[in-house]
Amino acid sequence: MKEKYSELFKTLILAQDKDELEGVVKDLLSSAEDKHKLQGVISSLCGVELNACDDYDEYMSKLRTALSNYSPSHKVVEKIHDCSMDCITVGGETLCQKSCPFNAIMIKEDEHTTYIDSNKCTDCGFCVEACPNGNILDKTEFIPLRELLLGGAPVIAAVAPAIIGQFGDKVTISKLRSSFKKLGFTDMVEVAFFADMLTLKEAVEFNHLVNKKDDLMITSCCCPMWVAMLKRVYQDLVKHVSPSVSPMIAAARVLKKLNPNCKVVFIGPCIAKKSEAKEKDLLGDVDFVLTFAELKQIFEAFSIVPEELEEDHSVEYASRGGRLYARTGGVSIAVGEAIHALFPHKYELLSPLSVDGVVNCKEALNKALKGELNANFIEGMGCTGGCVGGPKAIIPAAEGTKAVNHLADMSEIKVSVDSHCMNEILAKINIHSAEDFNHAERISIFEREF
Repeated sequence: MKEKYSELFKTLILAQDKDELEGVVKDLLSSAEDKHKLQGVISSLCGVELNACDDYDEYMSKLRTALSNYSPSHKVVEKIHDCSMDCITVGGETLCQKSCPFNAIMIKEDEHTTYIDSNKCTDCGFCVEACPNGNILDKTEFIPLRELLLGGAPVIAAVAPAIIGQFGDKVTISKLRSSFKKLGFTDMVEVAFFADMLTLKEAVEFNHLVNKKDDLMITSCCCPMWVAMLKRVYQDLVKHVSPSVSPMIAAARVLKKLNPNCKVVFIGPCIAKKSEAKEKDLLGDVDFVLTFAELKQIFEAFSIVPEELEEDHSVEYASRGGRLYARTGGVSIAVGEAIHALFPHKYELLSPLSVDGVVNCKEALNKALKGELNANFIEGMGCTGGCVGGPKAIIPAAEGTKAVNHLADMSEIKVSVDSHCMNEILAKINIHSAEDFNHAERISIFEREF
């Protein structure tokens, strides 16, 4: 089913590029056995939310309107068709129910099918991968984005640190930059660079919050699943959470501060990042989100082969620590090294714990609630292996980790606080020293309320 949807997506984006979308959709629907389900698939692959229609002209009219008036403020994950629940496991749960960390998938007993409770759903997307029949999809935002790429505005691709290795071990960061420019992006930047800025912020935060071994700081960096878990299930621990935005949001905010006319597209392995970009207090920071899996399909549709392109080099600007954010333990390493450089007396107090996977995250937070955790800096990632294990990664987590570690180790800049490039950019947004991170008005660009 995934391959079928992948080919359909490529068909749709090429049709849009040739201004033939309406005719192609009409042909697809005219030969479909289940027109309502196909309408749901097409709507999702076009990044919009539409109810199925019996009349083709009515559906196309709604699709045209939705695309021309595109709004990002919609849910990401939706069930596009009822299912027979043939995948019920021994424990009595369907595969999508079993995958959901927030018990958001319910059963309609009278109709013998499942549905998603929108009040509980966080749009993490685990159920998308779990559903064996393709009845649950996450919206793909490339067709609305394509209009932006062709419109002449500066559009920056902000790539997650986990991108290295995803398109082959011969595809460098510089070849990826060439690939994005061939697609129509103005430039590509590594989000690892903005993770460096948050590393500095988190180190200052640790110095402020942790004054003895049994104090506690919980990092909010990177993972929207981790943040959702804390906000929805472990509210009593929220007071210990560092009020930082993720590197994705930091990248968008800083880039737009430097160039208010630019648009920012995040590319990563995570469905939940689409949801994070739509949160009320963050809406408008990131304009679109694509996954690695979607990007692979887009490259294939436009016959872009990153390995075959020339290198488009830039100065070295992301640190080893920032690039390590892609895998479990990376945040702790980066922040620990910054603490050691800036506050060596506090480094002796640092007792970090890195957990990944929903089960391990919940176990750690339950222990923290009971005061049974032997750590004072907790880093959590919802996917096993960290971001490299995200549901829309292309390669296995172990291979992703290996690629990330290699690139990180090759970095000219080892610790974020030693980055002259970072200091130059921070100065442009009126942050001139680590001390400035103690002033709320200066670091508001990196903060959100929990």
